Amino acid sequence: MKKIVVVGSINMDLVTICNRVPEGGETLFGEEFFQVPGGKGANQAVAIGKLGTDVTMLGKVGKDSFGKDLIEAMKKSGVKTEYIKEGEKATGIAKIIVEKNGQNRILVVAGANSEVDREYIDEHLDVIRDCDVLVAQLEIPIETVAYALEKAKEFGKMTILNPAPARELSEDIIRNSDLIIPNESELALMTGMKTDTHEEIKEAGEKLLNLGVKDLIVTLGSKGSLHLNREVCEFHSAYKVKAVDTTAAGDSFIGGLVRELKGNNLSEAIEFATKVSAIAVTKKGAQTSIPTIEEVENFKGVKNEEK
Repeated sequence: MKKIVVVGSINMDLVTICNRVPEGGETLFGEEFFQVPGGKGANQAVAIGKLGTDVTMLGKVGKDSFGKDLIEAMKKSGVKTEYIKEGEKATGIAKIIVEKNGQNRILVVAGANSEVDREYIDEHLDVIRDCDVLVAQLEIPIETVAYALEKAKEFGKMTILNPAPARELSEDIIRNSDLIIPNESELALMTGMKTDTHEEIKEAGEKLLNLGVKDLIVTLGSKGSLHLNREVCEFHSAYKVKAVDTTAAGDSFIGGLVRELKGNNLSEAIEFATKVSAIAVTKKGAQTSIPTIEEVENFKGVKNEEK
């Protein structure tokens, strides 16, 4: 079985469900509040673990109850947590407002995630050296992401970058990422180009391919995803489901994709990942919405053929 290392954020998500978000200066009553384990890094590790793949999490939490709860939640999902360290700052949190239509708005306080630095990566180079695939996001310091990707490539590992939250990236980060998985808005910010149509997405994607990325998968929400490389421009439609909460849709997609990676052909992996994310959006919360391998195998969905 392949070994995956996820380098990234670990947050406690504080979620409020409401009819609509308040305008500036407006006070509204929410309908429900709950807290669930989250953080893009941890979410992706949990997605990989729940789907039955060997995965190790690298990151930091605070010396508080949130940190202990988050580590325990990851363990229960099959994630190896022995290299997670306690930082000086409090555990990271994300305040999430979810509207009744399933759309979400997220405000993140990095906390201990901001202390995941080059020194921490150096302490765990053996873990990266022993893996097959390294997965990273952008909720820890960008310098750390760049360094982890660089070291993984030095060791000959496959690297996957989910460039979220959206920001501009250096050419080194792009060149050291074998596979980049943004959504349309993230791709637009990374390239400075419009991404409103498939043709515009393709043109923006070609800019990244010219900088050294081998493959690009642009997730398009309820429309599906677009896979680009030097030989392929392939659209994968989404499944028709009733979205309840889209919080971990992208993280679930990445978990499914990583599980099914086999050689250079990504088509089957993308199809599997599409099922995983379709199930995730039908449930509330981040890690709590991520399906098990049994749920994915039993999923009988209908594709939405709209492009």
